[in-house]
Amino acid sequence: MPGQLFAGTVALARLRHRGGVLACLLALQPFFLNGLKSLAHQMEFGVNEGTTMNLGLRQSYWFFTGLLLLAAMFVVVERSYAVPQSQQNAGMSRWKLQSQAQHGDAVAQYTLAQSYLRHDPTNEDYQSALKWLRASTTQGNADAEFLLGYLYEHGQGVPQDYANASENYRAAALQGHSSAENNLGSLYQHGQGVPKNMSKSFEWYLASAQHGNPVGQCNLATLYYLGSGTKRDYQEAAKWFRAAADSGSAEAQNSVAVFYYKGLGLALDYVEAARWLRLAAQQGMPSAETNLAYLYEQGKGVPLDYVAAYIWYSRALAGGDAGGADRRKQLSHVMTRKQIDEANSLLSTFSSPSQQQPSPRADKTFSLLQSH
Repeated sequence: MPGQLFAGTVALARLRHRGGVLACLLALQPFFLNGLKSLAHQMEFGVNEGTTMNLGLRQSYWFFTGLLLLAAMFVVVERSYAVPQSQQNAGMSRWKLQSQAQHGDAVAQYTLAQSYLRHDPTNEDYQSALKWLRASTTQGNADAEFLLGYLYEHGQGVPQDYANASENYRAAALQGHSSAENNLGSLYQHGQGVPKNMSKSFEWYLASAQHGNPVGQCNLATLYYLGSGTKRDYQEAAKWFRAAADSGSAEAQNSVAVFYYKGLGLALDYVEAARWLRLAAQQGMPSAETNLAYLYEQGKGVPLDYVAAYIWYSRALAGGDAGGADRRKQLSHVMTRKQIDEANSLLSTFSSPSQQQPSPRADKTFSLLQSH
């Protein structure tokens, strides 16, 4: 959709740093510990029949709304794309950009094209954007090649044409553009605009991953997991999922957690799985919430807590993942009325489920509720 053209982009090796905030929190940590313990004691909900209520979940909720755990299986044949990043040119007027573009500045041409595509572009805007993108590509601008390839792939402003998309992606990929490398790998994986070739798909995903692209790293890890285009290697899969997880990819965090949960390429470790799953759940993934609920229901890596499980099954359902609907129903039959009322009361204090930008598509997503 045009309004989302620049949303959810993985930029090449550009990660947002929050060192200042983190440093402040760490510095203040000693002063907060006693207060947290006291507050937890005051907020304790009590212990109900057959259920241990650990307040690590509630403490995290009150201070960081949603800093709870998840467990989700993401190892899939990914239908993943990198999308163009909005590169704001702060302080430069459209008139100045046009002047520079008209004088042959390839970067200005690309930036001007982006400005036309921003904010729900009209057909006229698309035509202007295409004009300047093509002008920029004639000078070998990799970013322009990538963006033009993206428009062709998704049929935005031009008829959908995978062959043209592959040509533009290739021109950018040969210059080391990590998102173009990933998207070209995806075209080879699915035989769109190029013959289906898993070996070539693997090669381009590998190039993207080595250039630090988290989407490419996830796709490469998936091929290692499946043994598609390369020999199956769970350790390599875990390595590349971990690289993407370190960059903040919720999907990769899910995968690392599941590798720990299943003991795939990593030593089985429920606690370590829970640590990674907390990070993924914090990003508001409904599937993560379903699997977080499963962890609390089973008491694996986290304390057994039916109230927490009921809450997260409910959150996942509200977010669009119905995978845990039956388990929530079954859980309600073993919970006391007091526990259910407590869970519903806590649910009412949560904000509405966060709406994530569309994540890379997957042909199949595995869950802890499924057999493998």
